[in-house]
Amino acid sequence: MDDVFALLAETDVERCMLLTDTASGLQAILVLDDLTLGPAAGGVRTAKYPNFASALREAQQLARAMTHKCALADIGAGGGKIVVIDHDALIREAAFEALGSHLENLEGLFRTSGDYGTTQRDLRAMARKTRYVQSDGEHLVASVGQSVLRCIEAIQQFRGAPARVDGLKVAIQGCGSVGASVARALASQGANLIVSDINKERAKAVATESGATIVDPEDIIHIEADVLAPCAIGGWLNENIAEELAARAVCGPANNVLTNVAAAERLQARGIIHVPDAISSAGAVIEGIGRAVMGLPDRTPLIDHLGRTALTVLRNAREKGITPYEAAEALAQARLALAR
Repeated sequence: MDDVFALLAETDVERCMLLTDTASGLQAILVLDDLTLGPAAGGVRTAKYPNFASALREAQQLARAMTHKCALADIGAGGGKIVVIDHDALIREAAFEALGSHLENLEGLFRTSGDYGTTQRDLRAMARKTRYVQSDGEHLVASVGQSVLRCIEAIQQFRGAPARVDGLKVAIQGCGSVGASVARALASQGANLIVSDINKERAKAVATESGATIVDPEDIIHIEADVLAPCAIGGWLNENIAEELAARAVCGPANNVLTNVAAAERLQARGIIHVPDAISSAGAVIEGIGRAVMGLPDRTPLIDHLGRTALTVLRNAREKGITPYEAAEALAQARLALAR
């Protein structure tokens, strides 16, 4: 038992729930990071993990990122995350129904939607047992496309150019539903797109719709683009990739895209503008919380405001000589402190 609490202390987790169901094989970790601004919001991630500690660590990191994301988005929600541990004995549909029952018992303390590894079918199974899951991802991903668009416009303002993306060369890494939404939003405003995905059919579908050029996934970081938009799994942009990157800016919705602060520092040292994903990916949580918790008939003004927040963070970083990652974290902490 002492080992469990030592692990919680090591990973800086104050509130953690283990959600299980023997019959279906459900093994899930729910981390509630901060409830200062309201009920926790965060997605359900499903993945295989080498051990419990690695699953807990990822849940904590993603929950903390959601706390900052909600604070930066100026919405009435805190941060949380569920990690479902995938394993061979998992009876998937029954497991996600059981997970839905667990969430319903929390009576709205945590509200969720999809994330990496969790399918629409999984979310629909949860929705049969709980009111607190957003199983229709169409509006959420469309809002992410808009939040990335607004943040790239902010990059242009920071550069001293008009807040427009027409004519910009944007490289999009990942052509799943989120990447497709980003491509759709940017193409509608006249951006020139280059896309890549490990799934060639997905890349082809996005290219056909948006008029993009397709490159191999390993080549995307070497494209001399105005902006690289990571739209796949997070945690991949490390110091070495930051050193090799040919794009002039990084702005995308992949969660926790940077491996560590050192990667942010390397981007800054090379003069590469970086909008933290806590801002650029916040369209989805604004859409979900704005509708379900805040009761806003129109969430567009809050999504548009993300562009102004991105510009503030970039200017603060320049004035204080810190990375945008650090500037965004400082702004989020200031808003949380004010609320407290």
